[in-house]
Amino acid sequence: MAEEIANNTVATAPDKEIKPEAAADKSATKEKGGKKPVRTLRGRGKKSVVRNVSSGRAYIQATYNNTIVTLTDQNGNVLGWSSAGVCGFRGPKKSTPYAASVIVKDVCEKVSNTGLKEVMVFVRGIGSGREGAVRALHANGLIVSSIKDVTPIPHNGCRAPKPRRI
Repeated sequence: MAEEIANNTVATAPDKEIKPEAAADKSATKEKGGKKPVRTLRGRGKKSVVRNVSSGRAYIQATYNNTIVTLTDQNGNVLGWSSAGVCGFRGPKKSTPYAASVIVKDVCEKVSNTGLKEVMVFVRGIGSGREGAVRALHANGLIVSSIKDVTPIPHNGCRAPKPRRI
């Protein structure tokens, strides 16, 4: 036994020897059904720095199925974002103008501590939440300095499918 302690090992069975750290891990992982629990690292993570920004950009992506609003500073660093799914809308209600106004209210609350006052709006997509989101930005106290439509439009685009033979 003295030689085993000197080698820093623990004898569990006559034919198996494991290190003490491994012995502690094995006892900690025994739970219901013998499955190992999922271990998560609990680090401090990145420390959030509150930036004071007076003007920024608002990106509104309005599709047929969803509406996503992202507020950034002038360099494009994201200050906050929200979508219809995050706000609790499901199914066809996600692309409505009312959902867009709730999304904008949510994202404005998230970035209220940054001091954002003026935004340039970039709208992408053809969903019904486009206009409602822009109106909601103004209603939530942000000054809309410009509105630009950045919806991608194909310049002749993909090849059309071959005609159907009947």
